[in-house]
Amino acid sequence: DVQLVESGGGSVQAGGSLRLSCAASAYTGGPFYMAYFRQAPGKEREGVANIHNDGRTYYADSVKGRFAIWQDNAKATVYLEINYLRPEDTAMYYCAADLLLMRPLEAYEYKYWGQGTQVTVS
Repeated sequence: DVQLVESGGGSVQAGGSLRLSCAASAYTGGPFYMAYFRQAPGKEREGVANIHNDGRTYYADSVKGRFAIWQDNAKATVYLEINYLRPEDTAMYYCAADLLLMRPLEAYEYKYWGQGTQVTVS
């Protein structure tokens, strides 16, 4: 099975930036989607960005212009850059992956999940 190992995150001041990364292991090739979700306390998990290994990306309207997702296929790693951080961006951020899906920002579409990394904006 694919395993996802996340890094990045932390505590930052509003207006700052952070970069999260997610490395996929045991990936054997072929079509592959990776995405980032976030979940704030008391709220549902929200999809924020998705990328296919052919380079196609998809963003939630709420983060367009501030979040950027890209990948290093050689390293099977995806990165999420979060700019102009706001207090409402505070959440646990999760990396997710799957081979085939229809709705890129729906959590139920993803089989593989990372452990999550906390982002706190003050």
